[in-house]
Amino acid sequence: MSPPRIDHPTAPAAPSPRALATLAQRIARRLLVVCAALTIVAAPVQAEPLTPLRSASLPALDTLSPLLGVATVDGRTVAIARDGAWSLAPDDAAWTALRARDTATSTAKVAALIGDGTRAYIVSDASADATAVAHLSLDERGLRLAPLPPLPAALSQVRGALSADTLFVAGRDAGGALHLFQRGLADASLAWSAVAIWPGAGAPRSLVVQTHSLFVAVADPHGGADRLLRWSAEHGWRQAGTVPGQVLPGAGRALGQAHVLYPVIAPGATAATPMTYQTITSAWAPLPGAQLAGAQLTAAWPDGLLWTQPSADGRRTAFATAQVQANKLLLHWLDWLVIVVYLAGMIGIGLYFYLREKRNSTANFFVGGRSIPFWAAGVSLYAANTSSISFIAIPAKAFESNWQYLTNNLIAVLGLIFVAIWIVPLLRRLDLMSVFSYLETRFHPAIRMLASALCILTQIGSRMSVILFLPALAIATITGISVFWSVLLMGGFTIVYTAMGGMKAVIWTDFVQVIVKMGGAVFAIGFIVWQLHGGFGEFLAIARAEDKMHLFDFSFDMTKATVWGFVFLVLFDVVLTFPKDQVLMQRTLSTKSDREAGRSIWAFAAIMIPGGFVFYMIGTALFVYYKSHPERMNPLLPIDATFPLFIAAELPVGVTGLIIAGIFAAAMATLSGIMNSVATLISVDFYEKLAKRGTAKKSVFVAELTTVAVGLVGIGAALLLSRFDIHSLFDVSIELAGLLGGGFAGAYTLGMFTRRANSPGVAIGIGISIVLTLVIWSFRLVHPYFYLAISILLCIVFGYLASLLFPAPARSLDGLTIYRDKDAAVAAAPASP
Repeated sequence: MSPPRIDHPTAPAAPSPRALATLAQRIARRLLVVCAALTIVAAPVQAEPLTPLRSASLPALDTLSPLLGVATVDGRTVAIARDGAWSLAPDDAAWTALRARDTATSTAKVAALIGDGTRAYIVSDASADATAVAHLSLDERGLRLAPLPPLPAALSQVRGALSADTLFVAGRDAGGALHLFQRGLADASLAWSAVAIWPGAGAPRSLVVQTHSLFVAVADPHGGADRLLRWSAEHGWRQAGTVPGQVLPGAGRALGQAHVLYPVIAPGATAATPMTYQTITSAWAPLPGAQLAGAQLTAAWPDGLLWTQPSADGRRTAFATAQVQANKLLLHWLDWLVIVVYLAGMIGIGLYFYLREKRNSTANFFVGGRSIPFWAAGVSLYAANTSSISFIAIPAKAFESNWQYLTNNLIAVLGLIFVAIWIVPLLRRLDLMSVFSYLETRFHPAIRMLASALCILTQIGSRMSVILFLPALAIATITGISVFWSVLLMGGFTIVYTAMGGMKAVIWTDFVQVIVKMGGAVFAIGFIVWQLHGGFGEFLAIARAEDKMHLFDFSFDMTKATVWGFVFLVLFDVVLTFPKDQVLMQRTLSTKSDREAGRSIWAFAAIMIPGGFVFYMIGTALFVYYKSHPERMNPLLPIDATFPLFIAAELPVGVTGLIIAGIFAAAMATLSGIMNSVATLISVDFYEKLAKRGTAKKSVFVAELTTVAVGLVGIGAALLLSRFDIHSLFDVSIELAGLLGGGFAGAYTLGMFTRRANSPGVAIGIGISIVLTLVIWSFRLVHPYFYLAISILLCIVFGYLASLLFPAPARSLDGLTIYRDKDAAVAAAPASP
């Protein structure tokens, strides 16, 4: 097999690294100066309510019979009384009487109607010894009641709640004892199971499921404020705070991903005030715009509540609703100016290299002519590693939990040291452009093409789509830019400057982007601390009291993100995975020498720890800020939009534009690297291998076209991802990378660290690892963080065992493993005098 072809450029001398660095610094400095000037002249956003309520009335129901419950059934609002049931017309114009199709569960003995805005279950007194439960549905013939197994005990004062897959019911038995039961909804044959009752006396006023927990508002026996308790299978019962009054009986509904909407009667008040409870910060905030005067029953309504009250004539039942209105925070023209300046700077760098560089050199386009200084490559490595996932999802993760995931960064530095000493010099000496060329030299061309194809799928499927969609979702949710246009804006500009400038444009735009996004991140932290009355002291006190800076978890629970899990992960995700990461390795391959390549990894490691602390500190700062200012949150937004919400709603005009540019920078830095790297793989691993008359010039042209095509596919994948409701994109990216990327990473380990591995064995190992990892994923046996490590380990074990069934490699492996070939060493030794 011939060695990989490298075409040396014949262009005039390229600008020196010093000149390029000066140009990049000048662009970044001007952006910061513009931002500083705008901060001085611009006023901060006015602190007006972000989510007022819009109240409305519905047609009154002509019945004197007291209503027993109201719920949404198959998209229709249904009201149930002892003498019948009615549904509200789709246009909310009138009520229509319904008849029950099944008599196994009668509406005449309804004890409670449990709904979540989409589904509903009815609980009724079937006998003195049992309580019946049925699922409600509607069809053209009326109200259908599908019975479920009865509760283990007859209950009164029934309250209930629904999660995605579980129904909870609580109440008192005939002896006055409290009970709480749960039942899975996936299988009709499942039985009810008892849950330990909450501590202390008090009947439940309300049950709501939110953020993987059951929240129970418990009445105070002495008539004081209600207690709020939180239950989960993992932690059991915990105090969740005190309600600022009393929750209306049976009221409360989940909003968004981390809020509960409760109507609360404050001490001395006669009407209930709608209030949100933030499940992460445990903070309460009133919602202006509506009061629940004389409310009798409540139910979920789209983005709000529905409640009943006596009509003015006292002969009918009146209905009222209140919906949360999320105000769009449109960008000021000064913000747009900063964003435009940033985007123009990126295009300018791409155009600069397009005009200065020859376009007939694959080495120039793919690896920057191997002329990149180590420090620029190191900064670019960090930029590629800190995408929009770091800028948005990591602060959201730290806001929701703590700093446990930062342990990965700290341990990863140790893994990078090993990579810098052992792995990078080995691959750099082979003069590669595609890291998968190594697999062909070590094993077989088919292994190379299989691994390269899996890598392309991983980069586009698990990284590009998430990295494009995440900032687009957050920005579109809080500004006037739609998801569609946000994705097109980031993806389109990145395609242009990456296709024009190649790897040099990628690296030098990364340099500017790191300055922009880190400058914006540090400013955001300082701004939050400055806003607190107690300054840094208050920030530190709240963070410590809530254990938000907890870093190390030394438990051995495989379902959690622990220190041991991160050690395990870093061993596989950094040490054994780095060689197959074309996006990162391509930057080290762009340096001048083996020594420079190793030093680029050292530079990357040096930036990783302080950079990690910055992003996790943002999440903690957001927690402290919103715990003190819960009214400034938008309960309809996903958790991943927490930082962008703060940027748009709280920061001064102009600075908002800079930090949104930083979000774009975080996404575009990684996107450009992925586009260039995937284009390299397609051109080098497939086009040059399969084309019969390929030339260097054609390879570059194919790479340019491929860059555009990959970018368009990534844009399409991001828009497809926008159709799904995802709790945490940070977790999704980890999960997809583990499922798709582990098998071929194990092939590198077998190739570099063993002499016995061969191509048939490695192919078998890759196949088995992918299948078994999918099995583990389907049964949710471990935390998603372990998928990648397990997949690599399975490939190593089965690949090595399978290799024993085939002959050992007969050719010399000198320079392809970390071991030195003994025969080559003897031949290279000087002869004895």
